[in-house]
Formats: sequence, structure tokens, C-alpha cells
Amino acid sequence: MTRTAEHSLEEARAFTLHLLDDLFGGQGEGAIGARLWDGTLWPDGRPRPATVVLKHPGALRAMLLPGTELGLAEAFLYDDFDVEGEVESVFALADGLAERTQGWRRKLSIGQDLLKLPRREASRTGRGPARASGKIHTLERDRQSVTYHYDVSNQFFGLWLDRRMVYSSAYFHAENEALDTAQERKLDLVCRKLRLRPGQRLLDIGCGWGALALHAARHYGVDATGITLSRPQADLANERVAAEGLQARCRVKVLDYREMEEGEGFDALASIGMFEHVGSALLPSYFEKAFRLLKPGGVFLNHGIASRAKDKPVRGASFTDGYVFPDGELAPIHVTLRAAEEADFEVRDVESLREHYALTLRHWVRRLEAAHDEALRHVDEPTYRVWRLFMAGSAYGFATGRLSIYQALLVKAAEGGRSGLPLTRRDWYISKES
Repeated sequence: MTRTAEHSLEEARAFTLHLLDDLFGGQGEGAIGARLWDGTLWPDGRPRPATVVLKHPGALRAMLLPGTELGLAEAFLYDDFDVEGEVESVFALADGLAERTQGWRRKLSIGQDLLKLPRREASRTGRGPARASGKIHTLERDRQSVTYHYDVSNQFFGLWLDRRMVYSSAYFHAENEALDTAQERKLDLVCRKLRLRPGQRLLDIGCGWGALALHAARHYGVDATGITLSRPQADLANERVAAEGLQARCRVKVLDYREMEEGEGFDALASIGMFEHVGSALLPSYFEKAFRLLKPGGVFLNHGIASRAKDKPVRGASFTDGYVFPDGELAPIHVTLRAAEEADFEVRDVESLREHYALTLRHWVRRLEAAHDEALRHVDEPTYRVWRLFMAGSAYGFATGRLSIYQALLVKAAEGGRSGLPLTRRDWYISKES
């Protein structure tokens, strides 16, 4: 290495340490630390929950100069930096950064310092952002968006989901409970909230790999139909149905909910973790379609993530929209319930599972990280990092209350306003475990 190159690296090291002190210094005990490309530790060598690893002299420039959530995320995806330890703890640091960089003068000053760091020209190969085409939330565009997320690899998802491959919040009785146990309990809770009985017809909208349909057919004796827009999901789900000999009363089809024939109607509907793909503008037609699919006296359990009413929509491209759930939209719970009521549903119960989803996501992150080498047999490194970052950030969102998730039980009243429901919810919480 030439003397000039050594001097340039020393300058980059000095500017990087200066920026770390300026932007993140004084975070207090338990804050994360950093390790530079040459092994230098900041602020010291004490053990910390997480360490941000800056991979090259221009890492902070790549991370922060764009000034957007998407730019920071892409720097992680394409290995300008990595995180050793608890990825979730980094999001609190990002909150602190936002507070410390308010005002255009402050931003300008930081930008000038970042420009003193070298720029690395690197090819960004692997999973790129979604390129859905057509009008938003049309059938064709929704297929593109859903397959972008779910058709990555059944084997990849199987590495870190529970054995039934339930891709939604579990239901825990204790924080240290096994994921498999909590997911089975969630499936059972949904069936009990719907009060399923042998011979009834159940439709699972956005059924994933068929866990709920299988559980309901096996344990509650219903005739269950699941629908998904992902062919790989449907194929694996139907393989599982056949393996259990349940083809006569359980099947999974590749269909959009808008394509379902209304016919004789279903006794019960469930939508678990699909609602986020609907889109705010289509909430009225979503609930109207669900209402028409139900028989009088039928029940609908809608389980979905919600934003806070006080939060404004994020402007510009986001990491989640670009790399995770294209065209996904979160609505506050009052917006959802209003749309349901305007479609003539009666709202009978609303339950938040916010803490349960934080616990679920932490299980998934730990399992994914433990399976890193195996995951790379099925996906590339940027794809692995998409899910690692997205799930850790979501866990932080649920833990801090920025995100919530609700199960809303809706009824299509029969003639005379009869709901057909018992006077209390007591039967929901008397399970086979009790």
C-alpha cells in the first residue's frame, strides 16, 4: 500500500470516528457499538447487545448520505455494513439518529462530512426491488406483488417458521414458550372464535401453506377451502392435505378472493395475515365481498396488522414497499372497523395481539440467523438480509407500539338480527389444554 493510500485510509478512519461520536455518542449504557473495517472498536471494546460492522472506509457514506430509510436498508442488504448480535436493538439507534439530525442546517453539515469519506462503486447483485406493473391493486398487479414475496422458496420459509409454516402471529401463554406450541394454540383460538362445528364450510382467505384449513378440517370436522395467489404455497399445502388423507374435505386453490364464487355461501370465513395486501381504497369492496360469501348467521375473523391513527403515511419509497410487501398498506383499526360496519357486518369482538407478534418475530429472527448457511442454499445473501432486517424491524415496531395487530370477529346477522352467538366468550378460552 502506498503512503498516499495509507493516508487516505487514516483520514477515512478519523472522519468515521468523528461522525460516530457526533451522531451516536452518549447513547448510554446498553447502546450498540461499531467495528471499523480495520478492526477499530467504537466507542470502546466493552460487550454490547449489537455491533455495527462497517465493511469499508466509505460505509457510513453509503448508509447515511441518501438520507432515507430505503438507502440505509440497501446499504445493509448489499453489505456496506452488517450487524452482529441483536439486530432489533439497532432500530432504537436509528430513532436517536432521526432526533439528532433534525433541521436542514444540521443535515447539510452532516452531508458535508459524509462526502469526505470515499465512495465505493459496487455492483448490487441478487434480490432487487419489486417491479410490479399496472394499476395498483388490480388482480394482475396483486399477483405480481404476492408472488414477489411468497414465491421465494418454500424451503427458505420452512427453515425458520414453525413446523406447520404459519406465517402470522402466534398466541403465547408465556414468553419462553416454544413457537410450535404457540402457533398451534393460535390456530385453535381462531377455530374457537369462529365456533366451528362438524359439517360447516370454512373459507380461509390468503391461506398460505394451509395450516389453518388443515387444522380446522382435522380437529373440527369442517369442509375447508383455502385460497392463495402463490402456486408454490398451494402445491405444498395440497401435498400436506393428501399426506393426511383429508382431500375429501380440505383443499387449497390458487385464487384471489375477488374471484371466489358466492354460490351457497360459507358458514365461516377467516383472513389471517392477508388483509395488509388489500389496500385502503379496496377495504369497502373487500368487506362487501366477504359479506356476500357468508351465509346469514355466518362469522368472519379478520386478523391483520394496523398502523397508529396519529402516524402520517411515509413519503417516498420505503424498504418494506420496495423489498418486502410491494403495495402493502396498513390502516388504523378504526378505519377497518368502519369499512366492515358499512358493509353491514356487526362487530362482535376486537382483540389486540401486539405483544404476541413481537415474540413471534423474535423467534423467527433467531431461527433464521441460526439457519444462515442453510438459507443460502435456497436464496442469495441479500434475500436473507431482507427477511432478517424486515422481521427485526417489525419486532421493534410491535414492541414499541408503532404497530399493532387485531383479530376482529364480525357477524352477518340472520333474519331479525339474530347473531347465533352465545352470551359470553367463555368457550373461546376453554381449550383442549385446559
